Amino acid sequence: MNATVTEQLTRAGRDIEHESFAIIDREAGPHGYTPEQWPIVRRMIHATADFEFNGLTRFHPDAVRAGVEAILAGRPIVADVEMILSGLSQPRLAHFGVATHQFIADADVIAQARIDNSTRAVQAMRKAQRLGLLDGGIVAVGNAPTALIEAVRLVREEGARPALVIGMPVGFVSAAESKAALAARADVPWIVTDGRKGGSTLAVAALHALLALAEARRKA
Repeated sequence: MNATVTEQLTRAGRDIEHESFAIIDREAGPHGYTPEQWPIVRRMIHATADFEFNGLTRFHPDAVRAGVEAILAGRPIVADVEMILSGLSQPRLAHFGVATHQFIADADVIAQARIDNSTRAVQAMRKAQRLGLLDGGIVAVGNAPTALIEAVRLVREEGARPALVIGMPVGFVSAAESKAALAARADVPWIVTDGRKGGSTLAVAALHALLALAEARRKA
C-alpha cells in the first residue's frame, strides 16, 4: 500500500498503526458513533490505550464535516498550549496549508493576565480573537479549562464563530464544567470529552484524525 501524507512514513510503522486500529475495532465492539466519528474516537483510544473514550467522546452533529472543510480550506488552528502544536505533524499540516498558533507564553498575554487577574489562557484566546484567527478556524483546547470557558464566552458574547472547537481540557477545576458549557452550544460545532478526562494528547489525536479524513475526502 502506498503511503499518504497523513500516515506513518514507513511500511513497518503503517503496519503497526493499522494493526493497532484493528485491535481497537475488535475490542471496542459495537458503538454508537457514525462512520465519520469513529476514526476520531479510535485514534484517541490509540493515543491513550483508554477505551473509556468510547462513550466519553461526544460530537456536535456538524463537527466532523466542519473540521474537515476547515482543514481543506487551509484555515488556522488555535491551541491553548504549545504542547498541542509540538504534537502535530508539521508535514501533514503543510500538506493542507494549515498554520498553527498559540499565544499563552507571549509577553503581552502574560502582562494583561496580571493586570486583569485572569489566566494567561483567557488572554491568549482574546488575542486570537483580536487577530481574527477564531472565525472559521479550529480551536483546540487540551490543557486549560479557562481557555475553553473564554472561547465559549467569545462565541456567546462577541459573535466569534470557529469552524470547530475541540474541547478536551483535563483536570479537576472547571474541566468538566467548561466542556459541558461548550456542549450546550448549538451555534458552533464541537467535539468534547465528558468529565475530568482529557489532555493535549487527545486534542492532537483528534486533529490528526481530522487531517486523515480531509485527505480521504480530497482523494474521493
